[in-house]
Amino acid sequence: DHYEEKDLLGKQVLAVINFPPKQIGPFMSECLVTGLIQDDGSVVLAVPDKPVANGLRLG
Repeated sequence: DHYEEKDLLGKQVLAVINFPPKQIGPFMSECLVTGLIQDDGSVVLAVPDKPVANGLRLG
């Protein structure tokens, strides 16, 4: 795992929340968190470069 829970608490991330729920393995996903895939296959979260209001639309 690339991230620990304690490092994500309070962090803003870019996510899509208006997709219908989808079964992904043993989990039911209700949102799509965006990230960037590095050359080694690991994923880095896409985050705003400064604080923004929660719930804004991606543009």
